[in-house]
Amino acid sequence: MSRTRGTWTSVVAAVLLVAGMATACSSDDTDKAADVCATTPNGTLVAASPTGPTGSKDISTNPELSTGYRSGMVAARTKTFAVATANTLASKAACEVLRDGGTAADALITAQTMLGLVEPQSSGIGGGAFLMYYDAASKSVEAYDGREVAPAAATENYLRWVSDTDRTEPKPNTRASGRSIGVPGVLRMLEMVHREHGKTGWRELFDPAIGLADRGFSISPRLAAQVAEQAKNLALDEAAKAYFLNPDGTPKPADTLLTNPAMAKTLGAIASEGAQAFYTGAIAQDIVAAATSTSGGRTPSLITAADLAGYQAKKRTALCTDYRNHQICGMPNPSSGGSTVAATLGILENFDLAALPPDNLGAGSDTARNGGKPKAEAVHLIAEAERLAYADRNKYVADTDFVPLPGNSLQTLLNKDYLKQRSALIDRNRSMGTAQPGDFGPVPVGVGPQPPEHGTSHISVVDQYGNAAAMTTTVESEFGSFHLVDGFVLNNQLTDFSADPLGTDGAPVANRLQPNKRPRSSMSPTLVFDKAPDGARGNLTHVAGSPGGSVIIQFVVKTLVGMLDWGLDPQQAVSALSFGAGNSPATGVGGEHPSINTADNGDHDALVLRLRELGHQVSVAPQSSGLSALTRDGTAWVGGADPRREGAVLGDNR
Repeated sequence: MSRTRGTWTSVVAAVLLVAGMATACSSDDTDKAADVCATTPNGTLVAASPTGPTGSKDISTNPELSTGYRSGMVAARTKTFAVATANTLASKAACEVLRDGGTAADALITAQTMLGLVEPQSSGIGGGAFLMYYDAASKSVEAYDGREVAPAAATENYLRWVSDTDRTEPKPNTRASGRSIGVPGVLRMLEMVHREHGKTGWRELFDPAIGLADRGFSISPRLAAQVAEQAKNLALDEAAKAYFLNPDGTPKPADTLLTNPAMAKTLGAIASEGAQAFYTGAIAQDIVAAATSTSGGRTPSLITAADLAGYQAKKRTALCTDYRNHQICGMPNPSSGGSTVAATLGILENFDLAALPPDNLGAGSDTARNGGKPKAEAVHLIAEAERLAYADRNKYVADTDFVPLPGNSLQTLLNKDYLKQRSALIDRNRSMGTAQPGDFGPVPVGVGPQPPEHGTSHISVVDQYGNAAAMTTTVESEFGSFHLVDGFVLNNQLTDFSADPLGTDGAPVANRLQPNKRPRSSMSPTLVFDKAPDGARGNLTHVAGSPGGSVIIQFVVKTLVGMLDWGLDPQQAVSALSFGAGNSPATGVGGEHPSINTADNGDHDALVLRLRELGHQVSVAPQSSGLSALTRDGTAWVGGADPRREGAVLGDNR
């Protein structure tokens, strides 16, 4: 997409007006309830450049559009509850649910329905999600799986070609065809968690999104920029074209009032009848009709009404591992997020990261508020640990309902002795470039090209009862498959499968497409606890997560290290430079961060130069995370929202 400098500057300058409203509620014991969940300005926008690395979109490190960075953000401090989402409207609506006595489970439903309306490019009821939930009364940690599944009629070559007799790519391409659409799962999952942990009535939780869909909302600068970027693809679907584009085909600009009566009707039915209204009946019929349409020459999905009616959300066993004096609980398969974060931290536990804190953390400066600047040695160690962890992820991790893990357990990959051996492969003076997976003897899986993962959204929440939730939610790429039905976007989640079912060695790939299978994800919703002297789980201390495709793992790792090893507050940790590596020679160093000199591809930046001396192929493309983190501070909560998006942390002000 081409933009003039003036157009781009006006778009990102407007971000400040929306996204700058990002701190805790202004309330004390004498304030009126209406004042709780108000917003106040936070940070100063550093605009994304229209040219060069800070304005580019490098799919390897930045799967979503970069819209700048709010420098100097300060942490929000709340008294008894807090919520962070990627959009202020969603944060405010969820905050009001908490204010009125709702639980974290209740707040998730309101936040998700609002995000699906005001941030449809990233998540919604046509997608899926993973959720980590802490129930304070029982002190239990539960993992909820609302990941999409492949249709029962899908074959292992479903994404590669139209049929065994027509071996051409689905049209107009795999993503924009019906073939990318998985059976949505987020509503079944939210209904399950509400049944088990909700307090506010189901119907009531939909009211904010229904009302806003009817009244209309102003298109945010970020949504406007992404509509403009994807206008050509949105025009492929008549409903999406009518909703997101003007009659002449131009993208609707920021501040346009957008109403969505179709979404209001859909949410009204779900509110009244439960999730079953989505998975059966008229809405399900509309989903099947849209997905199987051949309009415009698109290759249809093979999804059926039976696929929708039969979808089941699942409760999984939470993956909890130790890291120094903490217990980290994350999502197990089919997400690779929890295990890859845990493996990375398990490798890093063998190094003294506390001795390598960021520079320039002097109190009071914007540089300090932005998390300082990490030392090259720390970036090197973390990126090398990630390479080793991703190597195992890429080969072994997939939907274990279909493909077993080595030793039939993630603990095989997370064994402390094994990770200590992996740590010994790190050379402090030279990057390994590409790591090899661990050897667990003969295994029936191969390694092939890794499918790209794209955008998502994340919600972090704690309620007045001590419950907490971290939920990462997605439609996969920007606007999913570009199919709009009954006011919401359908996902393109099946492109997270490996399109080629065989690896380079001819063995079946673990993450190959199979009927009713869930594609591997990198979503990493995370809960952190103190570790008691006897090794048992202690008090909840942190809630965190991020969107960002396969880079989510790196975003979460740098944030956890920032808080747990370097003592950064959650806003500093979230704001801090994003860096890391998948299993390739490329190391990303987020060029949107004010501490990085991106001129001449980083050739004048000391951190970048040192990493290149160590053998890293450094990219300074912007990193478009959407992190949030909440940290317990005594009886209070402190929160941080990502300066790279439009998010806000709201609660009852301390």
